[in-house]
Order: sequence, then C-alpha cells, then structure tokens
Amino acid sequence: MTPVQKLASLAALILLAMAVSFGCAWQVQDWRYDGKLAKQAGQFQTDLDAIGNAATTQARAEQEKRLAIEQQLAISDQQHTKELSDAQRNQALLGDRLATADVRLSVLLDATDSASGCNVPATPGAVGVVHAACRAQLDPAHAQRIVGITDAGDQGLIALRACQAYVRAITRK
Repeated sequence: MTPVQKLASLAALILLAMAVSFGCAWQVQDWRYDGKLAKQAGQFQTDLDAIGNAATTQARAEQEKRLAIEQQLAISDQQHTKELSDAQRNQALLGDRLATADVRLSVLLDATDSASGCNVPATPGAVGVVHAACRAQLDPAHAQRIVGITDAGDQGLIALRACQAYVRAITRK
C-alpha cells in the first residue's frame, strides 16, 4: 500500500469512527430527552388533572348554590301565591257579605265638627256598644268599591314583598 492509500484508508476510518460516534451520541441524546419529555408529559397531565378537578369542584359548588336559590325562590313563590289567594278569598267573602247586607261598612264622623250633627254623650250609656264617635253607614255599592280598592292595594303589597324577597335571595349570592 502506498502512503496515499494508507492516508485515504486512515481518513475513511476516521470518518467512519466520527459517523459511528455521532450516531451513538444522537442515540444517547434521544434516550435522555425521551426521559425528560416523558417526565414533563407526566407533570403536565398531573397539572391538567388538578385543574380539571378544581373546575369540577367549583362548578358543583356553583350548581349547589343555584339549586339552593331556586328552592328558596320556589318557597317564596308558593308563599306569595298562598298570601295572594288568601287575600283574594277574604276580599271576595267580604264583598259577598257586603252584597247580602250581612255586614255594613261604616265610617267614623268627626265629633267635634258642629256641622255633622253628631252629639256624643259625655258619659257612656247602656244604649249601645259603641260609646265613641258617631258612625255613618256607607251605601253597599260604595262599600264594595272601597273593598275593591283595598283588594288591589293588598295585592300590590303582596307583590312588592315577593319582589323584595326575590331581590334579597338573588343579591345574597
């Protein structure tokens, strides 16, 4: 072998050794990075699981709050409906009693008004039950209109209390 051939074979051998060492280094780096990536993927999955569990817990708590508020509102609505139906039933009974003259609606007259002609005795007597000021009976039709007005007022107050209870329940959240 000539020195040039020896030099060429030595260069080829060195080149082959470099290629093998490069391939081995590449394989070692691959194994090392695979381990690191697997570890990072495991940590990432653990973090995702923790975040998912926290979100599920928070969603469950919010759902329980919403259900509690819905139950409170349902109870409040039932109470409002009961109050309203009771008030309407009482007003209807009073209107019926006024219509059949079972009950008379009267108003107090001012005893100090000289134009009213109501002379109240200074001492109570045994003649009547009412010993105070004089009273005047209203016409049944007028009495029924007054009862209707008070019925609308009662319904308004009941509706107002229901609205206030709703707002309180929502803002307590």
